[in-house]
Amino acid sequence: MTVNRVELQRIMASLQENGLTVEAVEDGALVQHGDTRVALFAEKDLQGGVIVRLHLDLDLYVEEDSLPDILMGMNLMNQGLDYGSLNLDPVEPEEDDPDAPLTFAVLGRSVLWLPELNVLELDRLREHLRRFEAEVTEVVENTLHGPKGLLA
Repeated sequence: MTVNRVELQRIMASLQENGLTVEAVEDGALVQHGDTRVALFAEKDLQGGVIVRLHLDLDLYVEEDSLPDILMGMNLMNQGLDYGSLNLDPVEPEEDDPDAPLTFAVLGRSVLWLPELNVLELDRLREHLRRFEAEVTEVVENTLHGPKGLLA
């Protein structure tokens, strides 16, 4: 069930009023925070309120043969995340290369339920968005560029 377009517009307007750059896309919005762009999707909850889903593309890709090590590392990283999690999404192979290895994109994801779209809840969404982006980016950067690095 999709959210009423008016409700999505209210969410977008609130984020823009708080200094974020927000761009409407087909079924949601792209929110720019610094150098990162978070995709935001909203849908009505059958119990009432709105479910907001956040997706952060990290521009990291892994091939199928690296999955055991990557999954173990992602599990460890996810244990330290409070506002989101790291997930793998399969990447569609290019049509001109049928022998290309199966590849997955590493994404940050988060879900937040807003019981209503009042000022307090929209502020909570903005703070959740900020913390989600910061902690996912930090854990990935620390893992890739830290002293131990991610070996896969």
